[in-house]
Amino acid sequence: MLTGRRRTFSTSLRLFQAIMPGYDYKFLEKPKRRFQCPLCNKPMREPVQVSTCGHRFCDTCLQEFLSEGVFKCPEDQLPLDYAKIYPDPELEAQILAVPIRCIHSEEGCRWTGQIKQLQIHLSTCPFNVIPCPNRCTIKLSRRDLAEHLQHDCPKRRVKCEYCGSDFTGEGYENHQGICPQESVYCENKCGARMMRRLLSQHCLTDCPKRTQPCKFCGKEFVFDTIQNHQYQCPRYPVVCPNQCGVSNIAREDLANHLRDNCNTAMVLCPFKDAGCKHRCHKIAMSRHIDENMKVHLNIMCNLVNRQRQDILELRREVEELSVGSDGVLIWKITDYVRKMQEAKLRNNYEFFSPPFYTHRYGYKLQVSAFLNGNGSGEGTHLSVYIRVLPGEYDNLLEWPFSYKVTFSIMDQSDPSLSKPQHITETFTPDPNWKNFQKPVNSRNSMDESTLGFGYPKFISHEEIKKRNYIRDNSIFIRASVEIPQKILA
Repeated sequence: MLTGRRRTFSTSLRLFQAIMPGYDYKFLEKPKRRFQCPLCNKPMREPVQVSTCGHRFCDTCLQEFLSEGVFKCPEDQLPLDYAKIYPDPELEAQILAVPIRCIHSEEGCRWTGQIKQLQIHLSTCPFNVIPCPNRCTIKLSRRDLAEHLQHDCPKRRVKCEYCGSDFTGEGYENHQGICPQESVYCENKCGARMMRRLLSQHCLTDCPKRTQPCKFCGKEFVFDTIQNHQYQCPRYPVVCPNQCGVSNIAREDLANHLRDNCNTAMVLCPFKDAGCKHRCHKIAMSRHIDENMKVHLNIMCNLVNRQRQDILELRREVEELSVGSDGVLIWKITDYVRKMQEAKLRNNYEFFSPPFYTHRYGYKLQVSAFLNGNGSGEGTHLSVYIRVLPGEYDNLLEWPFSYKVTFSIMDQSDPSLSKPQHITETFTPDPNWKNFQKPVNSRNSMDESTLGFGYPKFISHEEIKKRNYIRDNSIFIRASVEIPQKILA
């Protein structure tokens, strides 16, 4: 039980040291030890003395300590009796005479005096926090009160300088900006100044900067610019310049009127693009068309012929642009089985590759193939030939054509499974052969130069089936020409 009581006393002591009800001021000199409460370690506030042992405490500290149920003196742990505890006015008078600084000394107050004089000082201290006397819920230092009452307090009384009405501070803030007697500038920035109550009428009828809708197009404009707008307004009514009798035409519709409706407008013949240069009043144009039907038909036929020639020339230019110019042709012949059957049914049936150039500004060549053979290879072999076509740059080239030509039929086997085995043949043209002389623009006879030069027995029908020369019903024929580097340069 003794141990338990000691633990309770120790816990209570720590509790009341935290409460610290004694005087917690900034003292000019360290207070005497006998002034300090053993429970809060501060100069005692309303000191009381235990008569049985003579120890003194703050009245509040001792009451809080005893309320925990420990009825022993905190100093010597002797039994306590409430009847033996008395106030100590003599000690209290000594403590109240201790000199201190103002509690607002860190904020700038320089007052010093005795503890008992502090409350009197605080009633006038400019740094002490007090409530607003207008009861506006604001608390502030006494030195800021005058500024608050004059400018900030929402419950202050303020008189409007324009209309003379009396308001609370909060009401005056709401009144500012709406006072009808206040002198203000026109919001349209026309420079006029007047009382606010006259402003709406001014903006509606008198202000030169007010906006007003155009009565023709409906768009809003500043009043002093609307007259200039009428010179460009798209809906402003104008008179037909041809004096056809139609009035009140919207300016933006005038062009359509002159083109479609005005009978006195000068117009060009609808066949003007074909070459007819006739020009007359619109009302007379139908008569011109009726009287010149044959003339118009002739000029339209001439126009069609010119356009046909232009189309042919454009087509030829497009074909030239699509022709390769690196000296190599890889020609894919698709639908091989059907085309082979067709070649067997038709004697000497020849397939032609797209043309290609040996190099830029070079010779124009074309490869042909007889799938069922030609000449000595007919019925047993694939025959391949090359011919020289008339080209754009023939007059700039050396003749006859004399550069080495190589044919290949491509093995389409997967390179990762087996090395492709292309069938290749190469020849160098003989300058005396008719096939390689400078071509003429017209070749209507089927002579040997038209057929070209090549191999009637390029690859047999049996051999072409041994590997993947035919794959996905297609074959690839490659033709290349070796051009010396100096020619390319």
